[in-house]
Amino acid sequence: MFARLLLVVLFATVGVARADEPAARIVKSHGYSEAVELKLGKTRAILCPQAGGRVLEFSVNGTDAMYFDDAEKKWQPGKPGPITAGRFDYGPELTVIPHPKAWSGEWTAEITKTNSVKLTSPKEDGGIQLVREFRLVAHDKSVGLSCKQTMTNVSKEAREVCHWGRSFSPGGGICVVPLGDRPSRFPSKYAMYEDGAIINVKAKDENIRERDGFLEILAPPRKPKLGFDTYAGWLGYVLPNDTLFVKRFPAFPDRVYNEAAGLTLSVWYPTGARIELEPIGPRERLKPGESASFTEDWWLLSHPFPKKGQQLDLKALAEQVAKQTIETK
Repeated sequence: MFARLLLVVLFATVGVARADEPAARIVKSHGYSEAVELKLGKTRAILCPQAGGRVLEFSVNGTDAMYFDDAEKKWQPGKPGPITAGRFDYGPELTVIPHPKAWSGEWTAEITKTNSVKLTSPKEDGGIQLVREFRLVAHDKSVGLSCKQTMTNVSKEAREVCHWGRSFSPGGGICVVPLGDRPSRFPSKYAMYEDGAIINVKAKDENIRERDGFLEILAPPRKPKLGFDTYAGWLGYVLPNDTLFVKRFPAFPDRVYNEAAGLTLSVWYPTGARIELEPIGPRERLKPGESASFTEDWWLLSHPFPKKGQQLDLKALAEQVAKQTIETK
């Protein structure tokens, strides 16, 4: 696989890239011998085709938005191990056909002429083949990472699926969920997943508060898995190191969302070292051979973490997020 990747790199990077253009190359990183580095200015993304087709690192000036478990550095081909950092998946969570090859198996990789990266999953795994395309794009003074997942039905039967982002970030931060201008179906504005598959839409938790049109998850709640039906189209996570990790994604009020509670977004915030930030796409009814795509745009921005006795300036945070855009291609 490495030789084939190297040939693609040589073809794709003829000439010298300017400082304002993305560059891509094969590197050894995070315990993997065939990772792919995307770099633009001080922003870097490390991608992993060898296990699960995901993002191992998304950093600016060395500050990383991803949580990577050091135990994963012991990865060996063909042996299941931890799958952490910038994971993607497809659902619905409770009814999806298992697809272990796509989740943790070896993907193929291609570096394009524009120094974006295309990762492709094994074909025969749960009836759905995945393609993930990653590119770094400069906007104003920041650089965003566009993450596009395409789901193709390679089975002989119609399938209903949805995009499911499942990335890990370091714990200890404040999660900011904009409620948008449409009323929630949930009295609490969120759903809490209790024991025994009970979904509680009237939950109350001292670590979750509503303020100025937002929900703030200030610390791990009583139960870690939370769901939201907001159509605002973004999620913010402020880390204690004064960094704001933003995910922007499309939301469709007139479409069906086929998670059990009709979620557009989920957050898993257990006690411990990591948090999971999970944009969810609408239901896609795919006939054999049909495809559907969903794109998450990631940003890593400077933003102050509130000192003791203070709180986030949510208006300023929302204005900062609104300035970040990636042109659709």
